[in-house]
Amino acid sequence: MTIQAVFFDMGGTIETYWHTPQLRLEATPGIARLLLSAGIDLKLNNDQLYQVVISGLSCYHRWRMHSLEELPAGRIWRDYILVGYPVDPHAIDSIAEDLTTYYETHYYHRAMRPEIPAVLEEIRGMGLKIGLISNVCSLGQVPENLEKYNIRHYFDPVVLSSAYGRRKPDPAIFHYAARLANVPTSASVFVGDRISRDVVGARKAGFRLAVQIEHDFPHGEEDTGGTPDFVIRSMTELVAILRDELQAPASRQPHPIRALIFDAGDILYYRPRRGRRLKAFFKDLGLPARDGHGLEVKRLEQLAYQGQINQNQYREAIIRLHGVTDPDQVERGRKVLEEEDHDIQFFKGIQTTLAALKARGYWLGVVTDTSAPVSDKLRWFERGGFGSLWDSIISSRELGVRKPDPKIYSAALQQLGLRPDQTVFVGHKATELDGAHQVGMQTIAFNYEAQARADVYIEDFADLLALPLLD
Repeated sequence: MTIQAVFFDMGGTIETYWHTPQLRLEATPGIARLLLSAGIDLKLNNDQLYQVVISGLSCYHRWRMHSLEELPAGRIWRDYILVGYPVDPHAIDSIAEDLTTYYETHYYHRAMRPEIPAVLEEIRGMGLKIGLISNVCSLGQVPENLEKYNIRHYFDPVVLSSAYGRRKPDPAIFHYAARLANVPTSASVFVGDRISRDVVGARKAGFRLAVQIEHDFPHGEEDTGGTPDFVIRSMTELVAILRDELQAPASRQPHPIRALIFDAGDILYYRPRRGRRLKAFFKDLGLPARDGHGLEVKRLEQLAYQGQINQNQYREAIIRLHGVTDPDQVERGRKVLEEEDHDIQFFKGIQTTLAALKARGYWLGVVTDTSAPVSDKLRWFERGGFGSLWDSIISSRELGVRKPDPKIYSAALQQLGLRPDQTVFVGHKATELDGAHQVGMQTIAFNYEAQARADVYIEDFADLLALPLLD
């Protein structure tokens, strides 16, 4: 099957929307009522409160357009909308989600495109999965409107930037949605109204098709950066596009091996200067380079790699572990570790080899033990020229388990829809190669440890192209 899933944007795609200053001004008393319900009286009239809300959200929007981060509702109201007002942060946090949902449902006029239910029913009848990826501040607006339109049952998964923490066009949120749907990104279609968010993000994530649906409301933002495969005016036009795609001959040639799954660090990239900045930092503070914290470092690493603490918490804990207590120096040390994490180099031949494997019809995946967000790794891969080649990215930080746990290998197999004997794992650590072997995958060792056992050993990454295993 050439495609397996169709993902939709929400605002401007499933539903149209518009707003005016008058609409928003008339909805502002509801904001005041919610604030008063938490004991917050800003002593502002309607016009003044409206300006505070709009100004704060505009500031937040500019920041998130640059960072591609989506903050929790409490932080939006505390740090952007009501910043400078002497309000109890706990009181704000208690109503922040209600405030944000109210804003998104009352400061806009929203209406479902009338053809949507019939189109969704046809897509489901084709045997395709249907998902949704939406940039949104609240957790409530999208589910509430899907229920209101009586179409919630069509969508699984529903991925919101407010829950995931990253926004389109970050390809990480597209990969996350594809993983939840258990479909390869290259077997997925995305439909959205914005080129700069929807088309660009789907392209970076390696989606098979990016379809733009026109939306008349002038949002006032530059909307460039990519070219959609199709531009449609009505969602009914999507049906014919999908039917043609399903009837197209599969490009993948029959082969016992269907996919290669790679470890990331020390396979795709390495850090030749690892530890140098940190050593200089400790020396500058007059602190010895201590080696007696091995067990505690491993414990912290385990927590970070399983997503139980975030990367900044992990970095700070490492700095404090070495006796740094001054807050300014702790922050400086945290930034040193951040710089070290991002200081990577790619092995020779990575981009051309991966592109050649992809051209041969192989699916490509990553299974990585990491404390880094997937968005960081995808930025590195994009810099290396191979960011859009991945069909699956499985992160221990998102999944909550590390190699050699069979669950992490199985997650990649499930997303690709393959048996273990149809896949090859490329790694360097003995334990991780053994874990893949135990699951039933064939193994290739590259840049490997002395004790590593594998079916095949290669010295250069480009040797993958000459292996009889992959002929």
